[in-house]
Amino acid sequence: MQGAHRLARIAAPFLVAVALLRGTPAHADSIAELTKMLSSSSDKARLSAVVSLARLNDRTALKPLVTALHDPNAQVRGVAAAALGRLGHKAALPALKAATEDPDESVRARAKAAAIAVAKANSLPDPFPAATPAAEATAQARKSGGRAGFGRQAHAVDNHPDLFITINTSADDSPGKADKTTRKVHSEILRQTLTASFKSQPMVTTIAADAQKWGLDPRHLDLSVTKLDVTQVGAMIEVEAQLRLAISDDSGKMLSFLSGGAKVQVPKGRFDARYLPNLRKEALENAMRGMFDKLLAHLRDRSQS
Repeated sequence: MQGAHRLARIAAPFLVAVALLRGTPAHADSIAELTKMLSSSSDKARLSAVVSLARLNDRTALKPLVTALHDPNAQVRGVAAAALGRLGHKAALPALKAATEDPDESVRARAKAAAIAVAKANSLPDPFPAATPAAEATAQARKSGGRAGFGRQAHAVDNHPDLFITINTSADDSPGKADKTTRKVHSEILRQTLTASFKSQPMVTTIAADAQKWGLDPRHLDLSVTKLDVTQVGAMIEVEAQLRLAISDDSGKMLSFLSGGAKVQVPKGRFDARYLPNLRKEALENAMRGMFDKLLAHLRDRSQS
């Protein structure tokens, strides 16, 4: 009898594993519970949830893992990206490609590796093809100093930045009753997100010494939150962020403006007011990242005009 009990204890984990792999209702319930945990205000709880989802290796976990790519915590985003790569579902490819622009270097690397793995698993073209001859020629021209960019030095021997950016101010000017401390937190989120994005671009510098070395003319940015609303849309709670960027030269002359925004939604049934600061943070970060490529293109267009 003792031998039978011992055998049952040994076999139990394997029976659970088989049940999970077959997608039994218990497995579906596990995914549902883990998905709820992704809305926790605790970084540890969300990290635990995404690690558990990754271990399940079940394609029904695709949606919550894609959602986790936008988590405020870089560890959570990185685990989600790696898990999506192992799942190999082509529906995750657009989200993984977008995650290769994440401000965190490790998340970018995991997302790129995962996107390549998904493409291979589905016999799709390389999501990051090698540069075309024309693009390579442009890159070579930059290395040889053939393009002055924002600077005045037309001839250089090394690859170097072509944009010098300074963030003057960052503020939350959105309507509402948010206190000064909260508004300061929001403004700092914008500044940190944009600064991290600039650091990921070798052709951009925020260091005055580099700008002086390469003769780069500065462009000054003033960031502002113009809207940060929380509303109910059907069965979803939606957080919307709208931003405005003012661009000026070194003399203070206003050159142009850019605007953009982003929305974050969670089901009303899973909404927890304690997690609202993280949702606002996610909306602000997504809005800032979404404007980044447009900002760089805009600055370079103006430098050539």
